[in-house]
Amino acid sequence: MDRNHELLLHLDRLHTTELGVLRIKKNLSLDTNHVVDWCKEKMKQPGVSATRKGKNWYVHFDGCILTINADSYTIITAHKEK
Repeated sequence: MDRNHELLLHLDRLHTTELGVLRIKKNLSLDTNHVVDWCKEKMKQPGVSATRKGKNWYVHFDGCILTINADSYTIITAHKEK
């Protein structure tokens, strides 16, 4: 992802809900309670791409897709790419 990308400029605003943490951990088989920090670190890596469609950003990395609300910077969900 371009270092000047809007999402990277607002990483400090990135967050999720308690249910979001559970959903992301389950969908990505994560073994951490620091899901938002994990997502931030992944988003900083080279080769990450992000596209905005309507009200959401879709961030692709390591065979995963994060869905992030573009206004509130809430991580809605995450899935493994099929």
